Amino acid sequence: MPQSLSRVLIHLVFSTKNREPVITPEIRTELHPYLAGTLDSIDCPSLRVGGVADHVHLFFGLSRTRTIAEVVETVKTSSSKWMKSNGPEFSGFHWQSGYGAFSVSQSDADTVVNYVANQESHHHKMTFQDEYRKLLEKYRINYDEKYVWD
Repeated sequence: MPQSLSRVLIHLVFSTKNREPVITPEIRTELHPYLAGTLDSIDCPSLRVGGVADHVHLFFGLSRTRTIAEVVETVKTSSSKWMKSNGPEFSGFHWQSGYGAFSVSQSDADTVVNYVANQESHHHKMTFQDEYRKLLEKYRINYDEKYVWD
């Protein structure tokens, strides 16, 4: 076959360092499009970006020439610098060191888009930690609680 084609959908989740609630509603309106643009710029089409004060969800198509680790490093590094440039209140901004990346079937794509879009209402009922545990369990990822949070 002379052409390489792929469609790998990734739901990426990571929090601010120590889950600090520093992503204000005002900065969120700029951060989410910035994250989407960063994904698009590295050939990882953004399908939906969302989140709340202490974490973000990025749903995107993985480029066939990039690893998940490369995407995470690019997105976190770029957006961390961008956040710090948005005022002295963000000068100490950092993302957590880890992340969760989950593969999504095309048949579940619309469900994930809606899930990411409705993060605000979702988190009136559930903490980030509970949400993240549920994702790990749903995707059958073994984990040790003492190493999940920083």
